[in-house]
Amino acid sequence: MHEIQTHGIRVDVRASYMPERSRPRRREFVFRYTIKISNEGEHPAQLRRRHWVITDAQGAIREVEGEGVVGSQPLLYPGESFEYTSGCVLDTPHGAMRGSYIMFRPDGRAFEAEIEPFVLVSPQSMN
Repeated sequence: MHEIQTHGIRVDVRASYMPERSRPRRREFVFRYTIKISNEGEHPAQLRRRHWVITDAQGAIREVEGEGVVGSQPLLYPGESFEYTSGCVLDTPHGAMRGSYIMFRPDGRAFEAEIEPFVLVSPQSMN
């Protein structure tokens, strides 16, 4: 598990390979990641946007940006958490992801909550 805290917002990440959804012969390696966002600070914060940087084993980089996560823009009060699961498809048997969430305080101030880099690894990458 990987975790990092920014401005009182902690982001924990667990990633795993999904062999039942992958097709290695077609160069489709599917990964699942579960993220828990916890407000350990003193003030509410709302996740409004996400930004991902996905890098495959050959160094190809893909960026993904958008509103919220899994159709939600959770507002987290101190002590609250939000957890979701999503996925990523790579052309290579391993890679990495990193990113950030754009969070807003009730007074309108914005900040980026960092998502520490984490690896995506399939058994095929061990061969």
